[in-house]
Amino acid sequence: MKLDEFENENEREDGTESRESFWQSAVTTKLLLGIISFLLICILLLLGAVFLRGKRDDAANEDLQQTITDYAKKQQELEQQTIRDGEVSSKQKEDASSQKEATEQALSVSESALEDEEEPVSEAEEMKAVVVDIEDEDDEAYTKEFILKEAYPHFEANNQDAIWDLAHLKRYVKLSRGLLGTGEYYYQGDVDSEGKPDGTGLAIYERNSYYFGEWSHGKRSGKGTWFRFYIGQKNKQNAMGAYVSHSYSGEWKDDLPNGEGAEHYEVDISKLEKNRKIVIQNVVGNFTDGLYDGTLFANTVDYIGEVEEWDGICKNGIFTLWRDMSAIGECSVWRNKADHSWCLDIDKADNKKQGMRELLK
Repeated sequence: MKLDEFENENEREDGTESRESFWQSAVTTKLLLGIISFLLICILLLLGAVFLRGKRDDAANEDLQQTITDYAKKQQELEQQTIRDGEVSSKQKEDASSQKEATEQALSVSESALEDEEEPVSEAEEMKAVVVDIEDEDDEAYTKEFILKEAYPHFEANNQDAIWDLAHLKRYVKLSRGLLGTGEYYYQGDVDSEGKPDGTGLAIYERNSYYFGEWSHGKRSGKGTWFRFYIGQKNKQNAMGAYVSHSYSGEWKDDLPNGEGAEHYEVDISKLEKNRKIVIQNVVGNFTDGLYDGTLFANTVDYIGEVEEWDGICKNGIFTLWRDMSAIGECSVWRNKADHSWCLDIDKADNKKQGMRELLK
């Protein structure tokens, strides 16, 4: 081979190598740029993810903080409510304890006073006691004048609920107990020229008894209502204390029921024994000097609250018999209005002075 041909051949080889190096360099550059671009995109995506996660974490932290704050507030409110409830519960327990103690003391006093009473045992005295307030019964402010003034408007309005509540206050029980055995009474109302009750007025008597109505020269005359509340009074005939009060409302003359009127017993049926099915609750008709006198109507109530109506005829406190049962010592004095074959009986010896026995002398 000639020298010039050899040199040309070398030149071709060098040119080829140069062109191949150039293209290899361009490809490498593109590849590098691609890799760099990819890495940049990954970095950007990673940064975006971190940023978004940070946002979510911040939001979650805020939510968590709000939840914790709300929970703390609720816990604080619950603790405060618990404290208030505890204070109320404690106060209620203290009040209940004080009320129980005051009631037991009042009942003890009432029952000890009743032991000194010497009066015939009657159905009307078979009662129970409920003293409802907590007060200092020795408070000098509770004078008879104060009590009469306090009670008068309620008796005048015939507010039965208020009268019941007042009569069971310790100051009223004590005031009435102070009259036991004296034959006296406390009075507020109209008077005549001699200072005797005359017109309309209220009187408080012993044994938790009251009268409000018309008077004539010191005697109950005209229209009026008498009440007696059985506070601390039970006996062997009525150990369960079914009767809680006794009253008469109607015409009066010479201090006794005279004319048309109605006698009423307040009955606590929950105290009635199942075998004792019937007790007298109301008697309506004519009264003469406190005795039943004429045609009478009555109703009874049993331990489940069932009411029955009855007829009776009485002359000066002695019942006309619906059937003769004297052979066994009983008298049929009340006849059932719906079924005349059904009668109520009393002992033959009791068929006398039938009427408002507590008011009879």
